Amino acid sequence: MAEATGNSNEITREYLNSLLIETRYMNSAFADASFELFGKKFSTPIMTAALSHLEEFVGQGASKAYAEGAAQADAVLWYGMAEEPEIEMMAGTGASLVEIIKPYKDRDKIYKKIEHAVSHNLLAVGIDIDHPFSNDGSADLVFEDVMAPMTTEELRQICDFSKLPVIPKGVLSIYDANEVLEAGAAGMLLSHHNNRITYAVPPVMLLPEIIRVTEGKVPVFVDCEIRTGMDAFKALALGAAGVCVGRPFMPIIKNEGAAAMAAHIRKLTDELKKAMSFTGCYRLDKMDASVIHKR
Repeated sequence: MAEATGNSNEITREYLNSLLIETRYMNSAFADASFELFGKKFSTPIMTAALSHLEEFVGQGASKAYAEGAAQADAVLWYGMAEEPEIEMMAGTGASLVEIIKPYKDRDKIYKKIEHAVSHNLLAVGIDIDHPFSNDGSADLVFEDVMAPMTTEELRQICDFSKLPVIPKGVLSIYDANEVLEAGAAGMLLSHHNNRITYAVPPVMLLPEIIRVTEGKVPVFVDCEIRTGMDAFKALALGAAGVCVGRPFMPIIKNEGAAAMAAHIRKLTDELKKAMSFTGCYRLDKMDASVIHKR
């Protein structure tokens, strides 16, 4: 049980399952899930999660399949830690890519990665603000790179420097939401980074409070345990601009490839559209948090 283990993925799953929807058929319409981000239009607000090193953890060709699947489904591709050739290859598939950059202690490496992202016309970049510490609380070491916590002023300097929108990933408090807004971030991704700390607040639970803080100034995205179109609908109804799905895609890209991944994104989008039509939230700008009830 999640209560006994404190596993944040299990806690998040239980919370999502506890959210119920009411139906509103009168004056509804066939759903349109089209989505716009930073001036580009997409077919769905269901995006890929910022997974990292798929070549090592899933298999050869996995990152290309991940990118091609997103491109074929006309969905935003988020990706995490990768060397420049891998980023270039993924961008070359035609996918609209958001690269999430680790909080390297050597801050120059962050700036160099941003410059590389700009040169390859990525959609946006982000900073993994939740990845400076290892499991024992010391400085994290990721593939020989040392990480370090980021200050609001450092994030402000990064936002001022970047020609691309900057989206901090790992926001999970009103405090951090206010700080990244103060720094000039173009959006934020709510996430506990796959149970990085136990007993974390489910991102969807915190979402309504974050939406009140942001007041529509920037888009707020949600990660962690979004697995179905109904999960996506619950987050979107509560105010998220988009959601990220990651682990459900991993066996698909390993065993079936890009076309199957694209088909799965379309399946999730169809599930989302059904929930939208059944609740009167038939466009993203018609989303209404009052259709969600806590069991």
